[in-house]
Amino acid sequence: MTIIKATCPCCGDIELTRDQVHLTVHPIKTKSFYKFVCPQCGDEVCKPAGAEVIRLLKMGGVVAVPIDVPSEATEPHPVGTITMDEVLDFTNQLARLDTLVQTIPFP
Repeated sequence: MTIIKATCPCCGDIELTRDQVHLTVHPIKTKSFYKFVCPQCGDEVCKPAGAEVIRLLKMGGVVAVPIDVPSEATEPHPVGTITMDEVLDFTNQLARLDTLVQTIPFP
């Protein structure tokens, strides 16, 4: 049986079996992670999983679960910073909508 060594923030170094580790692989490499429940304290621990961690966990028998993400979600969407004027414009539009809703009679 393969033993996987991990670190719990509360308990320190612990040993897990492959069935105690859940590996999630995201198309955006920096968003992949693995998680486990610490056998000593019971806390759920979630940590990022880079390429090397993914490789080692797979070698240890952990099943990688891929996340299906639409390709549009992984495309870069360059957007500028929202200005204070834009926030105020949005607030004013919400206030107008609120006034409009109040004028509509409901049965």
